[in-house]
Amino acid sequence: MTGKARKRGRSSRVDGGAAWISYSDMMAALLLVFVLVLCYTIYQYFSLLETKTAELDAQTALLTSQQETLDEQQAQLLDQQNSLTSALTEIEEQKGLLNVQEQTLTEQEVTIAAAQAALTDKEDELNEMQAALSEQETSLNSAMDLLEAQQIAMDEQQQKLEDLVGVRTKIIRDLASALTEADLKATVDSNTGDIMLESTVFFDYNSDTIKSEGVAFLNRFIPVYLSVLLSDDYAEYLGEIVIEGHTDTTGSYLYNLELSQERALSVAKFCLQMESLTTKQQEMLYDILTAKGRSYSDPVYDDNGNVDMDASRRVEFKFRLKDSEMIDEIRDILSEDSQ
Repeated sequence: MTGKARKRGRSSRVDGGAAWISYSDMMAALLLVFVLVLCYTIYQYFSLLETKTAELDAQTALLTSQQETLDEQQAQLLDQQNSLTSALTEIEEQKGLLNVQEQTLTEQEVTIAAAQAALTDKEDELNEMQAALSEQETSLNSAMDLLEAQQIAMDEQQQKLEDLVGVRTKIIRDLASALTEADLKATVDSNTGDIMLESTVFFDYNSDTIKSEGVAFLNRFIPVYLSVLLSDDYAEYLGEIVIEGHTDTTGSYLYNLELSQERALSVAKFCLQMESLTTKQQEMLYDILTAKGRSYSDPVYDDNGNVDMDASRRVEFKFRLKDSEMIDEIRDILSEDSQ
């Protein structure tokens, strides 16, 4: 190689090295610029990142707050939904209750209508009852007037009964006194005034013909008896004189009934045919004298509870005052009161 060639070679290597250095400087400058740009970019990135991070944190905080608010709102909404559900349930219950109440109201309206109809009927009945009550008051007033009149009549009747009771007592007393004064053995019942005479005095056994002993007794007894009963003091009160025939228990009831009737009739005939009777007394006896046979329906018993055959054969003289049944009832009542 020639010198020029070596000189050109060295020039070429120097130019190449300078170019490479220039290139390297340029690349270094570019690299520096790149690094600076990169640093700036990184700085800007981190600044932006910090800003964005701050913004993101703020947004995150805001989102969290909003989420909390949303959660609270959701909770409130849930509460409201629950409240609404409860309200709806209550409304449904109230609606059901309302339906029941409406049905009850309808039934009550029907009941009220029926009650009003019944009330109308009751008012009609009340009016009828008031009308009936007015009639009853009128009837009651009439009844009171009638009762007052009846009370007056009862007072009069009571006075009359008291008079009759007093009359019976006086008759019994006067009969006992008259028989005692006439020395006649005849006992007057102190309550009834009945006089019992032994049949043996008047009749033989199984006979209805009055014996002479009986005739003698009747001639003495009857005038005394009638002098009291047919006296002016008692004649107006006298309703009946009864002559009863009684037998013992021997024989049949029908036979003794006929025998007792015939004996009572014999005594009654004797009384009516007595010559000592005045016409007035005889006429009075026609109206009030009765003969009755009792057979053995009312026997007399001894202390041992056995039938006293002799005492059962008897003739009884009885008298009845007018309204005597009422007097007997009063006497029984008085007897019960005294016991």
